[in-house]
Amino acid sequence: MMQAMDTMHQAMAKEPMTGQPGLDFARMMIPHHQSAIDMARAYLDSAEGDPMLTRISRDVISSQEKEVAELRAWIEAHKGQ
Repeated sequence: MMQAMDTMHQAMAKEPMTGQPGLDFARMMIPHHQSAIDMARAYLDSAEGDPMLTRISRDVISSQEKEVAELRAWIEAHKGQ
């Protein structure tokens, strides 16, 4: 879990702030969501297998992967603005 958090912090620190709230938000949210995906996968890879946490982990992966794709598409659509 801490590795996922460390990776997120490093990725966020590498993103320069543009002063454009939308762009800065979208760029910061990608590593934030990726960290949630990584933590959910780490839980699923563990041997614990709690039914509720397994369901939540799967939901997190599904929803956060979708949002990362949407954020990347938004950034691409707004390049140069």
